[in-house]
Amino acid sequence: MAVPVWSVDPRTGKQRERVAVEATAADVDAAVRAAHAVRGALADRAARIALLRAAAEELEAAHEEVVATADAETALGEVRLNGELARTAYQLRAFADEVADGGYLDVVIDHADPSLTPPRPDLRRYKIPLGVVAVYAASNFPLAFSVPGGDTASALAAGCPVVVKAHPDHPATSELCAAVLRRAAVRAGLPEDVVAVVHGFDAGVELVKHPLVAAAGFTGSIRGGRALFDAAAARPDPIPFHGELGSLNPVVVTEAAAEERAEQIGDGLAGSMTLGRGQFCTKPGLVLVPEGAAGDRLLKALTVSLGEAASGPLLDGRMREAFLAGVEARAALEGVTAPVVAAEGEGQAVGAGFLTVEAARLASEGPHELLLEECFGPVTVVARYRDTDEVSAVLARLPGNLTATLHLGGEEAEREDGTAARLLAEVTPLAGRVLVNGWPTGVAVAPAQHHGGPYPATTSTSTSVGATAIERWLRPVAYQDTPQALLPPELREENPLGLPRRVDGRREG
Repeated sequence: MAVPVWSVDPRTGKQRERVAVEATAADVDAAVRAAHAVRGALADRAARIALLRAAAEELEAAHEEVVATADAETALGEVRLNGELARTAYQLRAFADEVADGGYLDVVIDHADPSLTPPRPDLRRYKIPLGVVAVYAASNFPLAFSVPGGDTASALAAGCPVVVKAHPDHPATSELCAAVLRRAAVRAGLPEDVVAVVHGFDAGVELVKHPLVAAAGFTGSIRGGRALFDAAAARPDPIPFHGELGSLNPVVVTEAAAEERAEQIGDGLAGSMTLGRGQFCTKPGLVLVPEGAAGDRLLKALTVSLGEAASGPLLDGRMREAFLAGVEARAALEGVTAPVVAAEGEGQAVGAGFLTVEAARLASEGPHELLLEECFGPVTVVARYRDTDEVSAVLARLPGNLTATLHLGGEEAEREDGTAARLLAEVTPLAGRVLVNGWPTGVAVAPAQHHGGPYPATTSTSTSVGATAIERWLRPVAYQDTPQALLPPELREENPLGLPRRVDGRREG
């Protein structure tokens, strides 16, 4: 019996429309086999470039319908979703530019040299696509980290067909975006099956186990991501699983920074922790603030700003219940105070808040370890510390994170030694992106970006944002003493494609 997939309004909890049915094992098999059958068409770099640019254009052309549908399913608001759509279109074009540049292929040629000991044969190395990629869409970014998002864009750029397991929180948006990508494929002269979408929990499990799926990308919870990661590793032929699972994103405010700009930092923290109603993977979830008058001023500013923040619904009812239960459990811990408690609002809405605790309570094992776990939603934990030794003790207890942030005073930030240098050295092993005097929410799409971190932030060392995200879907292959006529064009002596490469140790192009 077909299981219906419903679009639900998170503002009311009511069903909007029936969008699709959950994919059976046979449906998943058909989608993967169709994608696998057309993978050869993506070998044409020019066609991939055309696909990615057409996808950006088609997404922009469908702007009004996509944003309206996404807002109806996520309650994230048109302003936020307009920005997300623009970012997604930019990301698609950025990967088209990356394919055009060709540097991602890492072409290396070492000519034969019989004078070496031992003699060196002719070796030519570059990267080729892995095959069909399974993408697991995120709940909190219905565009940028879902069907048309970075995992899909980077996989297509690499030359890999994609089968997306849609997130149940925005199935109608997923279907709209899948249609956009498939139209773009046809415009580029490619089969539309280079992109497919399936729905349903069981479909997600079947997808990661399918023998023709060569790699997977995931954005979501630690529990769900770890289950799929384990399934990917337990296959007869294990596959790469690039999962983004969860992050606390610690922030350290030094005494000097609090003295200089307590109010500015408190206001900035409120804006960062409530962005997207606290449903960003980079939300600052733990903030170390000094005891004393300067820290008190910071918390006063934070309290005022949160008091002005509007309440609103979370992405779905399950997340709302988990958020409220998580806040309640944390607030019940000994020594935890709640100057502003994140509480239920009208209807399905929730409010924003923060909890405070002595930093010393977080420096050892015990029930307060709960405060070192992500609570998805508009709440943060403020740990008050007496000295930098307490800061170091708390940092030593933290798992891997996507980000870590330092707020420093002007003079200490300019010294190569001292408190700032020590803290920078302590937070660097914890995170994939380290910020100074900023806020982690908002991940720029740029070649130097890294959106990842030590486990459980991610399950690999790769990034899911930025140009190097394409590397996840490629593997290197070297040809030895292969006749020119048999070499792929990328490795031929005359460099017919004009690719950047390294030849006998020297960069060309």
